[in-house]
Amino acid sequence: MNRVPPLADTGLWQAVMAAAAGRCQCRGTCGTSHDKDGGRCKTVHGGYGPRHGTGAARLLAAPADPNGLLLPPHRITALPKQALAAWCPACHDATRRNAHKALEAAAAADGPDGLF
Repeated sequence: MNRVPPLADTGLWQAVMAAAAGRCQCRGTCGTSHDKDGGRCKTVHGGYGPRHGTGAARLLAAPADPNGLLLPPHRITALPKQALAAWCPACHDATRRNAHKALEAAAAADGPDGLF
């Protein structure tokens, strides 16, 4: 496995990747069941991307909790390694979109905050 860390890595990214064995830790929060792969995304850091022509996959260290993906960057960088997981870009982006949609749906269910 090619473990080229991101620029400015402080060791946190490497610790998260080691805990994940260099494999995306998504278990379906992206909207894909990953059933063919034992319930976990098959993307490996440095391996081939999920689609032809996407190049080598580069995993991200980001909050394990989908709602944590909506935190501002300065709060995410302060999280301990136990609160982080390895994400492939496709699962990360889809999970973040799903968390954002769920947040908007919850806000809409509370009703409008209008004056009238």
